Amino acid sequence: MADTTDEPSPTAGPRVNRIPEGDNQLRLVCPDCGFINYENPKIVVGSVVTWDGKVLLCKRAINPRRGYWTIPAGYLELNETAVDGAQREAREEACVDIEIDALLAVYNVPRISQVQLIYRARLLSPDYAAGEESLAVDLFDWSDIPWSNLAFPSVTWALRHFQEIGDATAFNPFGNPLGELGDYGPGGGDSSDAASGS
Repeated sequence: MADTTDEPSPTAGPRVNRIPEGDNQLRLVCPDCGFINYENPKIVVGSVVTWDGKVLLCKRAINPRRGYWTIPAGYLELNETAVDGAQREAREEACVDIEIDALLAVYNVPRISQVQLIYRARLLSPDYAAGEESLAVDLFDWSDIPWSNLAFPSVTWALRHFQEIGDATAFNPFGNPLGELGDYGPGGGDSSDAASGS
């Protein structure tokens, strides 16, 4: 009887590490057909979202950093624009519709192979609720932001960069703060936050 399972064969597909011809990086390659399994950085999209001068934050219901506060953000899906992805993440995490007006920042977190595209946005209405990936969602006055309980260094960066531009309508997107790569712990960036995920 023929095997009709959908389980891949352990002796098929990309399984040999080598540098393909014309490349300079070690890749997983299929020795039978030559297929190269390129592994590329993950793209994270998110927004600093406001309503009436307050900032929308979500308390994470999932790991990493469950129970810590973040801006609505997550991985870009296949066949999705970055703006559409940021809007979807806001709907999924905070049950809100947002209007994006500018790209605030592009952050690089090489330790976990992430590029983060963070936008400036506003709520279309003050109604919000915790989505499946959030324990709670709230609007914070600037003075009430739980700085010591933010999930990742890039959340702190985004909020600080948002504050820096104020109401400016024209500005260049920010990058990582000087010397910061999203590492955490002593000597590795902002020790008050952890960097992992979005």
